[in-house]
Amino acid sequence: MEPREATRLLKGVRAASLAGERPPALPRPEIAESWRRMLARGVHPDRDARSRLLSAAETEERRQGSPLREMLPVLREGLLPALDTALHIMVVADADGRLLWREGAAPILRAADRLGFGVGADWDEAVVGTNGVGTALVARRPVQVFSAEHFVSSHHEWTCAGAPLHDPRDGRLLGVVDVSGPLATMHPATLAWVTSVARLAERELRVRHLESLERLRAVAAPLLARLHPGRAAAVDPHGWTAAVSGFAPPERIPLPKGFGPGPVWLPQLGQCAVEPLPGGWLLRVAEAPAVGAAASRVVLDLSRPRAWTAAVYGAAGSWSLELTPRHAELLFLLAQSPRGRTAAELSEELFGDPTRTVTVRAELSRVRRHLAGVLAHRPYRFAEDVEVELVRPADPAGLLPHSTAPAVIRARLGSPGPGVIP
Repeated sequence: MEPREATRLLKGVRAASLAGERPPALPRPEIAESWRRMLARGVHPDRDARSRLLSAAETEERRQGSPLREMLPVLREGLLPALDTALHIMVVADADGRLLWREGAAPILRAADRLGFGVGADWDEAVVGTNGVGTALVARRPVQVFSAEHFVSSHHEWTCAGAPLHDPRDGRLLGVVDVSGPLATMHPATLAWVTSVARLAERELRVRHLESLERLRAVAAPLLARLHPGRAAAVDPHGWTAAVSGFAPPERIPLPKGFGPGPVWLPQLGQCAVEPLPGGWLLRVAEAPAVGAAASRVVLDLSRPRAWTAAVYGAAGSWSLELTPRHAELLFLLAQSPRGRTAAELSEELFGDPTRTVTVRAELSRVRRHLAGVLAHRPYRFAEDVEVELVRPADPAGLLPHSTAPAVIRARLGSPGPGVIP
């Protein structure tokens, strides 16, 4: 289909959907979900809203404090050589949707300035509507937005492809890399290209992380040898294990927020004494198991966008785990089902397909390693002696907005916003 013909079709789909009428074609699921969020939040479809630009000092401060800076050489090498001839630009935004870097074809940079698509701009979905930066941040997966799939009409001459960037050390969402340009010059394969380069950039961070673990291992190995036969581990600031003595080495030991020197209870190890090391921590495990260390309460907080946590409380102390998008979905479903769910039932609720049990079991195995004593199985459920508190967002439309799980969508639409998106 020719670009102009595609634009006419997409404008018809958008107009009908926003009016609550039957569109000539269904919008793609990720676009339909984004449009629902825009309607619920009152974003105007024909008004070009802009927020205050960050000052040069504020932008530089964010740049210096962001791991995205370490990814830039890979992103530039993988994307910039083709951008001038393709009449595209590359932008890199942080997890708040603030554009920190922007490079590419000069004519498109000037056009982007007129749109407010400049360094320091806030390109969060709630500010400027459906777009390759903000929508990829919400969806937590690569997104391409063609022409009139943008919720705000002033963006219809643009097409963009954005891929999230994660920190491989802790899974944290760092931001998005996006390639944008005129509709006429955008290729459907652009999204795959941008996604591949984003994965290469994440791999660069992973390589640097492994190098730092090797340095920590060199420092810790002689110290652990002197502590033998006691149980101890050297971990980096994210909990990744560099060396252990006296027990089988776990890949990673989740560390609570505010972690520091002194006595601390860790769910995987029990009571520990923590000492600083260059580039990490030494954990000396107490020989006697902690008394009353079992969890008694869990607070599953899904109220904040892109920051979901499970806080665990017990007689020995408390700790908090940041959740991946998939683990947030699974724990939400289990919190809704005190009697538990089989793998097939969870598969149906997550994917609309009861046969994808292998994926469900693998993800639950990962999350159970972090929530030892909190989750039970056969069926999967929260342990009977654990009180569970579920904290939802004030706006039902904000419940796990990345999720396309049928059960989450039903919960989200329990209190629908204005407008009808099929």
